[in-house]
Amino acid sequence: MSQLLITGGAGFIGSHVCLSLLEGGNNLVVIDDFSNSSHQSLQRVCELSSVKDERRLKVFQGDIRNPKDLQNAFDAIDSAFDAVVHFAGLKAVGESCKSPLRYWDVNVNGTRCLLEVMKNNDCRTIVFSSSATLYGYPDQVPTPESADIRPVNPYGHTKAAVEQLLADMASSEPGWRIACLRYFNPVGAHPSGLIGEDPNGTPNNLFPYISQVAVGRLKELEVFGCDWPTIDGSAVRDYIHVMDLAEGHCEAIDFLNRGKPQLITFNLGTGNGYSVVQVIDAFEKVTGIEIPYRMGLRRIGDVACSVADPSLVAERLGWKTKRSLSDMCRDSWAWQKANPYGYCHH
Repeated sequence: MSQLLITGGAGFIGSHVCLSLLEGGNNLVVIDDFSNSSHQSLQRVCELSSVKDERRLKVFQGDIRNPKDLQNAFDAIDSAFDAVVHFAGLKAVGESCKSPLRYWDVNVNGTRCLLEVMKNNDCRTIVFSSSATLYGYPDQVPTPESADIRPVNPYGHTKAAVEQLLADMASSEPGWRIACLRYFNPVGAHPSGLIGEDPNGTPNNLFPYISQVAVGRLKELEVFGCDWPTIDGSAVRDYIHVMDLAEGHCEAIDFLNRGKPQLITFNLGTGNGYSVVQVIDAFEKVTGIEIPYRMGLRRIGDVACSVADPSLVAERLGWKTKRSLSDMCRDSWAWQKANPYGYCHH
């Protein structure tokens, strides 16, 4: 059992990881500014994990760029944290191209503040939520962790900068245990349909976009780019079920806490790529609902094909994804159907 600080724990990935960690017997303190997440998600995490004891899950509203807010979270427990799991950050590629200063401030400066407070509180174990975006246009698909880091948008640049900052911390003094987990495309939801992805405004990501069309909130899906060099012209991605991703985090924390101080970097993906059109077909098959779509232009900062080579994490942590594309479609739809307007009931 570990005592963990989770930044951004109310968000899509954070809430699912919190659930897995609580089910694993850990105690959590969450800090979130709730700018793109809901208090509801953590209430439902408590329902799902049957956690009624406030000592098991404490929640603070705060900004990771504010050292006072962070220190409040560190002061919330009597002992030291065993590890920090760092999700807090901005994550939309298109938005990052329009607001690079904001992305650098929240993602890079926010992490710098967090590391400073960790150091002051003698906590040197962190799992960082990184991204496959930092591979840019990879020479090799599936892409291994050894591939060049060359992001093509500000969001990717901030993730690469944080990884560099973590590497600098690891070499600056002994004792740091750091895992950078490079996610491919997290989708799906908890199979209960109680927690899931609830983006503000029109979704940037394919699965919430499809399921909002399916539930009638949006008229049709716009497919960004029909002329990519892929099987059907639409972009190919490695979609990973958020519950597989959550289990990967639990494994990474155990691995860090058990092992010697080190910096490890892993891809979290399935190793399989599906095009947007293939995903639409799979979703229609699973739900029996037709998804009207039209082919639009490519989005700035997008790449044709992004698929993980997940062999390193399988070898080092013994972790592999278990859930299929059909599972992802089924669970996304279960969440959207039960929560047509996400966490706010309209």
